[in-house]
Formats: sequence, structure tokens, C-alpha cells
Amino acid sequence: MQKAIGWTLREYAKKDAEWVETFVSTHELMPLSKREALKHIKK
Repeated sequence: MQKAIGWTLREYAKKDAEWVETFVSTHELMPLSKREALKHIKK
């Protein structure tokens, strides 16, 4: 389930990476979800 959450956020990041970064930083997510969500976002 955690990987699916991260995958969904990662897919949405293709359209709005800033929103995903904000969401991840303001919500308590498991480390796997965070890692997957931010996988392809360049800093």
C-alpha cells in the first residue's frame, strides 16, 4: 500500500512537482512512500 501511495504521488509529480513536494513535507508519510514520491523530482 505504501509503495502505491508513493507511485501515485510520483505520477502526479509529472504534472505538478511542486505540489507533491509540498504535500510530502506537510503530511506524515512512511519512508517508502516519501522515497517513491520524490524519486524523479530533481532538486
